[in-house]
Amino acid sequence: MADLPTDETDVTSTDDYTEAEYELSAADAGDFLVELGELLQAGDNVTLSGDDWDLDFAYGDTVELEIEHVDGADGELEIEVELSAASDDESPPSLG
Repeated sequence: MADLPTDETDVTSTDDYTEAEYELSAADAGDFLVELGELLQAGDNVTLSGDDWDLDFAYGDTVELEIEHVDGADGELEIEVELSAASDDESPPSLG
């Protein structure tokens, strides 16, 4: 399980949709990303828990990684990892 920070800054949750945003230190974000990376490397389901929600997600073998960079005074670097749900007949992700 990847431990999430306890201070969610914005949460939207319905029966089939959850979105949570966090403001945290770079070190705390790094800790979370390392834990998430270890789950992906092991081929384990991604398990997350927030203040009022739990998520156990079985994902397919292909992971989409998107990197977006904006230069300038208000520069920004966005890194997005997108996992698609595993199909019923799909085996756990390959480990290499």
